[in-house]
Amino acid sequence: MAITAANVKELRDRSGAGMMDAKKALEETNGDLEAAVDLLRTKGLATASKKSSRTAAEGLVGVAVDGTKGSAVEVNSQTDFVAKNEQFQGFVTTVTGIALDLGANDVEPILAANHPDGETVQEVLTNNIATIGENQVVRRAKSLSVDKGRVVSYVHNVTVAGLGGIGVLVALESDADATVLDGLGKQLAMHIAAAFPLALNADGLDQDVIERERSIAAEKAAESGKPAEIVEKMVEGAIKKFAKENALLSQLFVIDGKTPIADVVAAAAKEAGTEIVLKDYVRFQLGEGIEKEEDDFAAEVAAAVGGQ
Repeated sequence: MAITAANVKELRDRSGAGMMDAKKALEETNGDLEAAVDLLRTKGLATASKKSSRTAAEGLVGVAVDGTKGSAVEVNSQTDFVAKNEQFQGFVTTVTGIALDLGANDVEPILAANHPDGETVQEVLTNNIATIGENQVVRRAKSLSVDKGRVVSYVHNVTVAGLGGIGVLVALESDADATVLDGLGKQLAMHIAAAFPLALNADGLDQDVIERERSIAAEKAAESGKPAEIVEKMVEGAIKKFAKENALLSQLFVIDGKTPIADVVAAAAKEAGTEIVLKDYVRFQLGEGIEKEEDDFAAEVAAAVGGQ
């Protein structure tokens, strides 16, 4: 596979590695980006999890809350021009509200639901594609709810109210006053937007991700030349560190850089005089997991729309 400057740039953005190191890693892995990231990390030339708020997809993430429930929806377009279109923005706002009413965690029930215009959401989407002249797709949806307390939302890179580039929901279960929960929830949501947690706690981390980290840690530890039992301890230490840094409750609060999120919640509960439980969260970043060249993304959106 021919290695292009764009390939090298993407790997540098992902890994933080130098240009020549990135180019060499791509050559050694025949252009496989993920394999190149792992290779650089094994050699100590990349960060453990460099994440970027810049992704290839266009469109909007919408969030909506109503007391004890909330929903987030991502709707993609091919260009940012469409994301600025009032018709598209209105559609995303409406779809997010429908997701909230349904408590939707999948796209299918949203597309089948009735739109205020009198047609189904899918029919309105098809009409929008025809009138706006660009493919669009409702990509994903997630809803949260608590029996008591609040679901709080936050939007980063706001386009219009409730719509933007990153949408976060935080579910807090408690008898505490709504204003207390709203304030805490907003701070936690801003942390989540900035800190990219992969799961609520260590037990929720994807085991495939853990095994990938274990493989990289084992290869790095083996190069130390230390005895097998020491190597094993090094590997386990690396995994514990990874889990601590990527599970929300054990992450250090971005506001002070030293307090675990679990302790932030506990302190708020003590001050409120009643228990507060961080039940769950949602973090939708526009285009997350799609990171590919713009033409490829356009083809993906077209294929997705064509298959609906």
